Amino acid sequence: MKQYQDIATMLLRLATGANFLSPVASRLGFWGQQSSGWDEFIVYAGQVNSFAPQNMIYPLAIVATLLESLFGVLLIIGYTTRWVSLGASALTFIFAMAMTYSFGIKSPLDYSVFVDCTSAFLLATQPSYRWSIDEWIVKKIN
Repeated sequence: MKQYQDIATMLLRLATGANFLSPVASRLGFWGQQSSGWDEFIVYAGQVNSFAPQNMIYPLAIVATLLESLFGVLLIIGYTTRWVSLGASALTFIFAMAMTYSFGIKSPLDYSVFVDCTSAFLLATQPSYRWSIDEWIVKKIN
């Protein structure tokens, strides 16, 4: 049974990391014609953060993009997974609350933001992270 848990944890880590990197790739144009683009993302960030002053939208968009990129990469390689997962969970919870405030509950449900939040939190509760840099570090120390 432990083997299945290890595989499930690895897949959860990879899928959660990919869920952070794909939107970043879209806003930076890496998905080609299917990309949303940076300008469209800024408009969307302004809509999601409708409560924020207009001069804060661009910095919020940059911070969100940097955090999503960092969390995505660190989750995929499995480095400081527990802490990164907690940060990813907190970030997606903030996204969900902002979306709920600005658009209503349907929007974060449609975009599975609560699922992303809880999957990151579930990942933080795992006892170990096989096939990760975290595991390599633990083995090297011991």
